[in-house]
Amino acid sequence: MSKTKEIQKQMMEALKAKDTARKEALSLLLSALKAKAKDKRADLTEAEEDAVIKREIKQTRETMDAAPADRQDIREDCQRKLEIYQAFAPEEMGEAQIRALVQAVLDQLQITAPTPRDKGPVMKHLMPQVKGKADGKLVNQIVGEMLQG
Repeated sequence: MSKTKEIQKQMMEALKAKDTARKEALSLLLSALKAKAKDKRADLTEAEEDAVIKREIKQTRETMDAAPADRQDIREDCQRKLEIYQAFAPEEMGEAQIRALVQAVLDQLQITAPTPRDKGPVMKHLMPQVKGKADGKLVNQIVGEMLQG
């Protein structure tokens, strides 16, 4: 079952259970997925669905971070949406997996004494392997740490 259909099914269950907060969050996510499918004029692949879900998670996090400190209601709403969206998001790579991939790229590029100047070539080879599977900020941070010495 596609994620779009699964979200639709869970939204109906939330509607029947009168769980308005969950229904609204799922409705927003479903709208984003349907808009992307309409733009494409075809059904979305699993990778495209994952990309839309990740984009929604990122936007929700940005909204939460940008909310003023005195607006706890916005923060709580965003946190609730994030918890719901995470259930549909693809599993992200952990720090250990990313470190192993960075080391593999270093070995592949035959870089034995990495320096910060090697970051460009390393990122060029690494990013296609982690795209959609890991948080870019975390990858960048780990690469930076590993190239320090």
